[in-house]
Amino acid sequence: MIYKRKGHWHLDVAMHGVRYREALNTTNKRVAKDLEKKRIAEINQGKGASKTGRAFARKPFHDAAAEYLEERKPHVAERTIQFEKERLGPLSKHFGEKPLLRFKAEDVAGYQSARLKAGISGRTVNMETGVLRRMLKRAKVWNAISEDVKALPERQDAVGKVLPADLKRKLFDVAASKPEWTVVHCAAVLAVSTTCRGVEIKNLRWQDVDLFGRVATIRRSKTAAGQRTIPLNGDSMAALSRLLERARALSSSEPDHYVFPTCENLTIDPTRPQKSWRTAWRKLVRETMRRAGREAAKEALDAGRGFRGAIATYRRAIAPLRGSRFHDLRHQAITELAEAGASDATLMAVSGHMSRRMLEHYSHVRMAAKRTALDRLESGLMGGLPVENQPAVGKVN
Repeated sequence: MIYKRKGHWHLDVAMHGVRYREALNTTNKRVAKDLEKKRIAEINQGKGASKTGRAFARKPFHDAAAEYLEERKPHVAERTIQFEKERLGPLSKHFGEKPLLRFKAEDVAGYQSARLKAGISGRTVNMETGVLRRMLKRAKVWNAISEDVKALPERQDAVGKVLPADLKRKLFDVAASKPEWTVVHCAAVLAVSTTCRGVEIKNLRWQDVDLFGRVATIRRSKTAAGQRTIPLNGDSMAALSRLLERARALSSSEPDHYVFPTCENLTIDPTRPQKSWRTAWRKLVRETMRRAGREAAKEALDAGRGFRGAIATYRRAIAPLRGSRFHDLRHQAITELAEAGASDATLMAVSGHMSRRMLEHYSHVRMAAKRTALDRLESGLMGGLPVENQPAVGKVN
């Protein structure tokens, strides 16, 4: 049966010994009757909401979020829990005490709009609503609104930052200037020398590193396709050698110990991997920006460009570094491989899983590098006639 409460129609039916009481989210009686028939059919097909699902759906959002994370812990990686916890922060702030049972498509659309107005990218908002979608599925609410919830468009050219050679050198020179940045310095060298992701570096154990064979085996990655063996160049060998010296000094160099062990309350635990170096990375980037900007501004002043010219030069100098992520070092490495002429097969073998879109991007980078190299051979052999003035050449049969 259906009944009306506060202007909206609700379903109340008992089937197979279970009572289902649900909001139909409509004020139209005819639509409510159609929804009632559809819902009864779903229940008969085994799609009925469990009692535990309904109890979960009635909880305030922040309580449901905490329960959702606890339920996920046995089934996903620790990094996934950390990621979803971060995504749930703005969701909990926005929805507060609202129970999942009362969610409508308009609520999700309102959240998307509010986040976009706050300057958050479409990709980030989609990741946040992805976590919300999983919670709504757990509450047996998603099916009722899924057709009316649309994902936001994402930038297709946002592959990652790639630093020019001088700024890349500056970044690593700054990293080497302070002993407290040793860990993030070595991690950054490994990322830019091997194409490894942060999660792959953090979960590297000493048993996975063969300094004599000059290879590292990646056993933990974003996907199964990311598990691979990577040759080590001179920079990565030097970084791992320094880390091995540090590990021996800290008695954390056993084969099953992590190369980057966790450190909590000044206590090293080599049996657990480091969770994050985000704070050190951000400090490193800020210091690099400061030094690069000041040097560029000083050169501008010495050249007589004036105060405004120095400010403009300062901003241009730090622009490539602004917003740099540790993950961008992976893109830096792959881009440099592509510019060096590495084949698609080589890029995929070294970097692990790569989407078709990413592969096409790096193929474009490789073609641009080839074009630049061939342009250097240009020496006016056609008598100096500008290219744009040359007659079009028809197709050769």
